[in-house]
Amino acid sequence: MTTAVTPTPKRRRLMPRWRDYGRPRELVVRYLLLLFVLGITVGPLVWQLLSSLKGAGEDVFGAGASLIPRHPTLNAYKQVFDQVPVWTYIRNSLIIVVLSVGSQLLFSTLAGYMLSKPAWKGSKLVWILLMASMMFPFESIMVSLFLSIRDLGLVDNLVGVWLPGFVGAINVLIMRAAFLAVPREIEDAAMLDGAGEWKRFRYLYLPSAYGAILVVTINTFISAWDDFLWPLIVLRTEDHFTLTLGLSRLQSSSFGYDQRLVMAGSVISVIPVLVLFVITQRWFYKGVSSGAVKL
Repeated sequence: MTTAVTPTPKRRRLMPRWRDYGRPRELVVRYLLLLFVLGITVGPLVWQLLSSLKGAGEDVFGAGASLIPRHPTLNAYKQVFDQVPVWTYIRNSLIIVVLSVGSQLLFSTLAGYMLSKPAWKGSKLVWILLMASMMFPFESIMVSLFLSIRDLGLVDNLVGVWLPGFVGAINVLIMRAAFLAVPREIEDAAMLDGAGEWKRFRYLYLPSAYGAILVVTINTFISAWDDFLWPLIVLRTEDHFTLTLGLSRLQSSSFGYDQRLVMAGSVISVIPVLVLFVITQRWFYKGVSSGAVKL
C-alpha cells in the first residue's frame, strides 16, 4: 500500500524580491533622486555648520577652501555671543513666537470649528474671503500694513511685529479639515446625551484634531521664528531686534565681513527649529496626513 506523499511547503522567502520594489534600474533612479533632494535640502545646512567650525586661517570660499575644517574650533560661536546681544534677540523672538502660536491656535481653532459646521448664513462669504486672502503675497500689502501699524503707534514694538500675523487663513483651513473628519453621527449622539456646544467642542472635536493642532503650532513657530522682512520694517532699536534681524548685523563692515561669524549665526538661528521638528516629527506627519482628508 502506497501512501501519498504530500509536498512539503516551500520555505517562505524572507528577503523581498526585486519586483516588490520595481525593476533594479527604477530602484536605482529612485535612490538617486532621493539623494539629490537630500543634498539640496540638507547640504547647505551641513556646509554652514562645517564652515562655522573653521579656524581663522582657513578659507570659507574660494578655490583653496575645503569642506572639512582642518582645525575645528568653536571660536566663531564665542565671538558671536561676545559681539552681539544674542540672548536679547532670542528673548524677543520667543515673545513673538509665544504670542503668534497662542493667537493662531485660539482663533484658527475657533474659526475652523465654525466653518466645519453645516452651512449658516454668511459662511460662504467667509470661505470666499479666506481663499481670496491666500492669493495675495505679503509684499503686496506690506505698505498698507506698515501704515496701519504706524497709526496704531506700534512701530519699534514687538506687538507691531506680531499683530499682522495673529491668525492665518491656511491654519483656519487646516483646522476646518481636521474638524470635518469627525463623523456627524458621533456629534448627533453627543447631542442626544445632552452635550452642549462647548462640551462637544472640548471633548469631541479638539481631541480628534491634536495632529492638526501640532501642524499649526510647528508652522507658526517656524514662520514667526524665521521672519526677517517684517521685523526689518517695523523695528528700529537693537533692544527690540529679533534673532534673525539681529544676527544679520554680522554681515556689516563693523565685524570685518568674517564669513565664519555669519555661518555661526545662521546655525544658531536654525537650531531651535531643528530641535522642535526632531521632537515632534512623528506627530507632525500624522497631523499632515489627517489634515489632508478634506479641504
